[in-house]
Amino acid sequence: MDFRLTDAQQILRRSMREFAEAEMGPHVMRWDEAQQFPFELVPRLAELGLLGIQFPEQYGGAHMSAIDYCLCIEELARVCPAIALSVAAHNGLGAAHIYLFGTEAQKTRFLTPLARGEMLAAWGLTEPTAGSDAAGTRTVAVRDGDGWRINGSKTFTTHGSVGGVMVAMAVTDRARGNRGISAFIVPRGTPGMRPGRKENKLGCRASDTSEVVFEDCRVPLDHLLGEEGQGFINAMQVLDAGRIGIAALSVGLAQGAYEAARRYALERRQFGRPIASFQAIQWKLADLATRIEAARLLTYRAAYLKDRGYARTTRQSSMAKLYASEVAVRAAEECVQIHGGYGFTKDYPAEKYFRDVKLLTIGEGTSEIQRLVIARQLLA
Repeated sequence: MDFRLTDAQQILRRSMREFAEAEMGPHVMRWDEAQQFPFELVPRLAELGLLGIQFPEQYGGAHMSAIDYCLCIEELARVCPAIALSVAAHNGLGAAHIYLFGTEAQKTRFLTPLARGEMLAAWGLTEPTAGSDAAGTRTVAVRDGDGWRINGSKTFTTHGSVGGVMVAMAVTDRARGNRGISAFIVPRGTPGMRPGRKENKLGCRASDTSEVVFEDCRVPLDHLLGEEGQGFINAMQVLDAGRIGIAALSVGLAQGAYEAARRYALERRQFGRPIASFQAIQWKLADLATRIEAARLLTYRAAYLKDRGYARTTRQSSMAKLYASEVAVRAAEECVQIHGGYGFTKDYPAEKYFRDVKLLTIGEGTSEIQRLVIARQLLA
């Protein structure tokens, strides 16, 4: 097994790091305080292929590998987890669902502008009463002549108020349980669809998260995405790959927190010497570096298997997401601890990493759900 990155991947990592540090780094706190997604950044993200990372060139994508995808998300998250979250959600959820299960006409019409960065994708699975129990979806879609009429709401939707295209799950046959849930493509501006309350979040505040409401929202028959009744099943397949992205985001955030802690430990002096010279601090840094590398390898393994065409990476993706997100929480916590009182202020990046990180053990399946998924895979 060769764990080395190729020359092209090393160049990709370096270019992503330079972009994130130069064009995102100076604005991170301003974006966070404004709680607004920075649309001025979209043209640059599109130019770099970051809004169509893994999609074929025929649809406007950059046609990179899953490993390349991890490198991109990791480097963005190292500087700004919120922007990394938006890029990961756009690529790994809404746009990915259309790519994996859309017709050729749907890919041409909807995926192409998404991959080119002409608009952002939203993905609606979670509801106020259907979180970890996504099969408890209450949003319904009913056949109505030559179309579908959708009623219900989605919550915690990334790009819910700014996305140009949304993929929404809705019940089409209640009697069939999770095999009676279908997916629909709903373009922004469709009558009956509107953004609801925008979430006032703890962290990742520059990534738009809001409610989406459907009130007699009518879409044509050809906006059904995939087969009728397969929406929930397909959503779980989308999440398999999406969790690799969240794992990479976790690794990037953990790396950023570790580097901030290391930098501060070398600069901060107490008792006449840098605090990095004290064993208590050295052991914290050694433990973090080891755990981050282990999380990175778990993440790259899942991506490697995806690149090799494995039909399902459920266990590997969940393991990577579970471990990497919990390592990231530990890294952010230790970053604050090493900064001491300064870690509790906005003068240093420690407090933002600490606020941003907790979402990673919740979004795209909580740590508890990941353990359940892994256990079912092991005992199947």
